[in-house]
Amino acid sequence: MKSHTDVLVDLAELSWADVSLMLDFVTLARRLRVQGFTLALRDPQPQIAALLELVGLDRVPGVHIERSEPAYA
Repeated sequence: MKSHTDVLVDLAELSWADVSLMLDFVTLARRLRVQGFTLALRDPQPQIAALLELVGLDRVPGVHIERSEPAYA
């Protein structure tokens, strides 16, 4: 994969994932980092955020997990 910018993946509607997706994110992040870019994972649902942290994606260089502020009524 080649990219000319950072990559943003919107996870807001993802309700289920397994370790194979996490490995894909790690591979993508490494390839982007070599090119000088980053991977941002936006708005994971709580169970997805827990999986990201469980596998250590939040500690991979070049990966940023972005969480939106909750909307208050």
